[in-house]
Amino acid sequence: MKVLQDSPDRLLLDETPWVLALMLTGFILIFAGSGLFIMSAEPMFGLVFAVFGSGIGVVVLIALVQRLQVVLDRTAGTVTIRRKSMLRYDQVVHALADVSHAELETTVGSKGTTLARPVLVLSRGMSAGRHPLISAYSNLSGPPKMVEAINRWLDQQPRPASAGVDSGRPAP
Repeated sequence: MKVLQDSPDRLLLDETPWVLALMLTGFILIFAGSGLFIMSAEPMFGLVFAVFGSGIGVVVLIALVQRLQVVLDRTAGTVTIRRKSMLRYDQVVHALADVSHAELETTVGSKGTTLARPVLVLSRGMSAGRHPLISAYSNLSGPPKMVEAINRWLDQQPRPASAGVDSGRPAP
């Protein structure tokens, strides 16, 4: 999770799983290359190996690789959550005034490790409730950093409007 923009008026968080995408692309290329190599000796088996192995990699790539952007905008008074995968694009907009805070939702993994995901808490409005920003739980440092950045930004006071310059004559 990266903070792309952090100003008093706007916070932009972005998560693009490049490492996962590159690993899955490598998986696809290994199966495709191995299948082509096997095709020199066993054409049908090599073709099935390449298509089946690569196909599994492509399905997993499409299912798991998803970009997330969270935009908190004081000027517009909105929180925008954008999710983009290879097949779809979703955007949800909430009123910034409805956002109470962000918190970590935790669970215990199968090996006893604590896993967490960031949740945006809306205290009022049509969408009141808890809204997970990421569907999967993890033990990485991204979710706590995301929650900390959102809460720090929400706690900041908006900048006062700059005083206009009075170009009129002084009062007597």
